[in-house]
Formats: sequence, C-alpha cells, structure tokens
Amino acid sequence: MSQVQKNTPSQAWEDYLKIVYKLEDNTREDKGVQTKDIAERLAVSQASVTNMLKKLAEQGYLEYEPYYGVTLTGHGRKVAMKMIRNHRILELYLVERLGYLWDEVDEEAETLEHYLSDKLVDRMWQDLGQPTQDPHGSPIPSVDGKIERKNLTPLSEIELHQPVILERIKNRTPEELRYLTSIELHIGAQIEIKNRAPLNGPLLIEVDGKALHAIDYRLAMALQVKA
Repeated sequence: MSQVQKNTPSQAWEDYLKIVYKLEDNTREDKGVQTKDIAERLAVSQASVTNMLKKLAEQGYLEYEPYYGVTLTGHGRKVAMKMIRNHRILELYLVERLGYLWDEVDEEAETLEHYLSDKLVDRMWQDLGQPTQDPHGSPIPSVDGKIERKNLTPLSEIELHQPVILERIKNRTPEELRYLTSIELHIGAQIEIKNRAPLNGPLLIEVDGKALHAIDYRLAMALQVKA
C-alpha cells in the first residue's frame, strides 16, 4: 500500500501523474497503466519510468504493482487534475487573449502550467467567462477536480452519410492540427463521411457541406463527434 504523501510534487512528478491520468482512460478495468505506455508518451526508457513510478508510489501518489501497472491515488489524481486544469485554461487563454493558433498552444502550456498560482489560473478562467472546454474541445476540470464527460464517438466508427458534429480533438500533433485548419475543420463543424477505404484506410469527408477532404484512419479515431 502507498504511504502518506510526504513531499510537494516536482515538475517531473506532475508530468508523470498527468500522463497516468490520461492513459487511464484507455486502460482495461482489470489492468493499471503500463510502464511501456508511459515510456512511449514521455519518450524515455522503461527503466527510467519504473524508477519514477516507485518514487511516486513511495510518496503516496500512485499504487504500483509490477505486472499489473499503476493507478492514481486520491493525492495523485488531485495533482493530475490541477495540471490538466492549468494546461487547458492556459491553452484557451493563449488563443482567446493572445492570438495564438490552436496548433501553437500545447508546448507553451506544457512549460507554463507548472508555475501558475491557483489565484492566477482562476483569474484567467473568470476573464474567459468560466469556460468548460479548451480550444480542442477537451473538458476543463473544476477547481475541486470534477470533470464533465460527454458521450462522444470517434469519427472512425461513424457510418457513411451520417452527419455529425465535431466536439473534441484528442492529443494531436501541431502538424495534424494545421492540416485540420487547412480543411476548415473546427470544433462545432459538421462532418459527413462520403467514402472510406477498406482495412482502416483513409476516409473521404465533407466539412460543413463544402469541399471533400481525405483524412487517415488514425486521425479519424481522434476526432470525437456527436450525432
């Protein structure tokens, strides 16, 4: 069992806890988050990840069991949600108040999220009109760590000729976001799949009833839509 939290989390610890939280969404109920998946997301060795996970478990932020994986404790989840709230409010502030494009904000927010006081984050959130989502449609956690979850479906699972609305874009690269901008695909856009290649090949989509564009299947999996 994890011990009581001892130390204030460092920037590296905060990054790990945030990644664990994000990966938990895609983890089977009978498994924790796996070391290899964390290593892949952070681009570090599995040995380095294992050492860090042990430290976080000792500090009470994680439950760590070899061969099972890791899960966040209450302490760990609180830190992760704070970082996600900071990050998403920062992204929106950079877009809405400073004129950044949505493909430019992730790197800036990754750096700044660790240094903001709760007071500053709340002032930014209030100034933005108490928003509930970031520029990519991801929900912004509340101050007490609650998060609204919508019942959304990946575009890759939608049938042909069924109009849907884009609600969220999950974890895409700046290059992919720039491509989506180039085809005028934005949060709130209407999408209709006109054709799809076999074997998880590209999809041919219509955006807002205008021109047709091709997107690959992997990108379509990250586009979260509602009918």
